Amino acid sequence: MTHPPVLAKPVALELHSPPTFWRCEPSWSWVSPPQQDHLLWCVLDGIGRLELNGSTRELGPGVCAVFAPGDAPTASHDPRRRLLVFGMHFAVDPQGVVPATRWAEVQDRVLLGALARSSDTAYRRGDPLGRRQAELCLEQLLGLIWDAAHSPQPSATDTAVQEVAQAIRQDPSRDWSVTEMAAQAVLSRAQFTRRFVAQHGTSPAQYLIQARVERAHQLLTETAMTVTQVAAVLGYTDVAYFSRQYKFRTGSSPSQTR
Repeated sequence: MTHPPVLAKPVALELHSPPTFWRCEPSWSWVSPPQQDHLLWCVLDGIGRLELNGSTRELGPGVCAVFAPGDAPTASHDPRRRLLVFGMHFAVDPQGVVPATRWAEVQDRVLLGALARSSDTAYRRGDPLGRRQAELCLEQLLGLIWDAAHSPQPSATDTAVQEVAQAIRQDPSRDWSVTEMAAQAVLSRAQFTRRFVAQHGTSPAQYLIQARVERAHQLLTETAMTVTQVAAVLGYTDVAYFSRQYKFRTGSSPSQTR
């Protein structure tokens, strides 16, 4: 799905209600009048159903909605598995942060819950900084929902490959092999390489070299380590080979960078 253009100015948010958690009563149902402002509505527990403009969404943990002014949603739930919802009313400028579908499922439920709790706790301190922190949490929640609505959900295999790539970036000095990377993703070497290239546009080996060069640049500019020391900690026994790889990817030699 194509994303709309990047917003030309920063998002400005203003809370119109405190961040709030509510466990819906067994007999609860919701028939909302047209919304006067924006409403964030995140399901943290329970199951139910939400309807808006003729579309229906089954509710469960991680399903979130961002309603716009004029929206009139209706909802119900299973009284044996009551909904636990977090949300708040707010105004936003510019308007283009609300997904057209209004709802999406956030996969990272730990982060979702942490942002909800942080927003609630900060706001209830009652000071200007707490209110600002609550607004920042709201902005992050809107970003999570936007990503979930506009990005295809990764498969378990794609997630495993991405985790390997993240591990490489975090520890490029490790003595990685493509066979080991594939094993971590529970894939054959050939399958892993194909998936990796599809995600990152380069082979695992080249990705590792780039990660090492980026780490080398950081060490050369932010520490007192010599070029020889940097090469050694990143697994290069041949300083000249390291220097050639570094210059090829940065346009400068390690000694020039340092």
